[in-house]
Amino acid sequence: MVDRRRFIVGSGAVGALAVLGGTAGCTARAEGEAVSATAPAGGHVRGATAITKVYGDGQKLVAVAVEYDADITGSALSTSTFKVTGRTVTKVYANRSADLAERGRDGRYVIVEMSPDDKAAALWVTQQGGGTASSSSPTGSSPTASATASSSSSAGAAPGGGGPKVGDSTPGGTIVAAKATLTQTGTVTTTHGTRYPASATKVTTDAVKNLIVDDFRQFTFTDPVTKKTLKYNLFVPKGYDHRKSYPLVLFMHDASVVNVATEGPLVQGLGAVCWASPEDQARHEAFVLAPEYDSVVIDDTYKPSPLFDTTAHLVQSLTKKYSLDRKRLYATGQSMGAMMTLGLNIKYPDLFGASFVVAGQWPADQAKPLAKKKLWIVVSQDDDKSYSGENAITKVIKEQGTAVATAVWDGRSKGAQFAADVRSLKAQKAPVNYAAFKTGTVVPAGSATSAHMATWQVAYTIPGIREWVMDQSL
Repeated sequence: MVDRRRFIVGSGAVGALAVLGGTAGCTARAEGEAVSATAPAGGHVRGATAITKVYGDGQKLVAVAVEYDADITGSALSTSTFKVTGRTVTKVYANRSADLAERGRDGRYVIVEMSPDDKAAALWVTQQGGGTASSSSPTGSSPTASATASSSSSAGAAPGGGGPKVGDSTPGGTIVAAKATLTQTGTVTTTHGTRYPASATKVTTDAVKNLIVDDFRQFTFTDPVTKKTLKYNLFVPKGYDHRKSYPLVLFMHDASVVNVATEGPLVQGLGAVCWASPEDQARHEAFVLAPEYDSVVIDDTYKPSPLFDTTAHLVQSLTKKYSLDRKRLYATGQSMGAMMTLGLNIKYPDLFGASFVVAGQWPADQAKPLAKKKLWIVVSQDDDKSYSGENAITKVIKEQGTAVATAVWDGRSKGAQFAADVRSLKAQKAPVNYAAFKTGTVVPAGSATSAHMATWQVAYTIPGIREWVMDQSL
């Protein structure tokens, strides 16, 4: 099993680590040189833990928990008490554990929070200009980094005319090791009044805490039918009771994550981890399944590799291993994963109770079975290929007599507005909901990403859609 406290460092990690201040484990103590946190700075620091959090655009290093040899009072701490190499410190407080908190409590740990907007915060790094970072291709891997649909896979192109092909295994991103170097630049005071003065000694983190990600476990499944082996991440609800029956959410990633690392689907964005958040689990305890595909499963020819069926067989196998509600198995995916979601619903019509489809498409002439499914579809109007594809699918669904609720949303909206948008769409009481983000509203200002990829950076931040999915059943 993979050590969930440390991730594989890919080819892009060296430069990023240099920005963050070097590596741990140094033993020399020349003036200003970084030392391992296990070698106490000033005799009082006992360790330092990097804390990561996943956002819509990927995992980021957002805090360092510095452990002292005595309880620290938080009243005298400020953002000037610590400096983190290459980062912007936003909040400093004491705590009783190495965890983030809205309000700190006096304890052995000092939590140094940093801006997630810092360039050096990013731990998921896409291959701009050479892989999958910004694409209008349905599988998310055009070779260009354009914010518009300008690749050979844009609307009107022949199937398979651009993007990756089935079997391609070139990763489109890199997971960077979470590491930071910091200095205590102000006085830290214990709860007994002892003052620890500022020190020039640099401390480098020697442990990592990955919020939510660490709650998943990694496994492999060998399909007795296809003979293919599939690595996957599985979240089991805390306090799992085999006497109860639980729903399961299957998340399928886009092509940029193929062959990265087993944890890739967990750190690239929110598509998997959002369902396992404490907030979502408090509302609906559920298993979350996130396979890691070692190669592209489906391309614009819509002829999938055997891993397509292996995915369905994996879900079926888990229903025999755990106490799962077979009427409440759900599918979701982005780009390649959205295509798989649609295709699996067609080939295995009795498997999923509902599906959340983000930025994908399927041939309209095969879409009739989708009229019997419960779907929530999200796409951007300026994601030409996916938008035209979903328009064609929903047209077929409506022609079969199934109601489709439609709306155009502003992708820049915040929580309250999105909640109102979801309520408005649900009020139409249709089994298929189709929300399109208005042109030009999902790509952040100054970003080189495409509307295609930016769609899922927004879509999985909307709790109301997940709530709707969890309310459905076969």
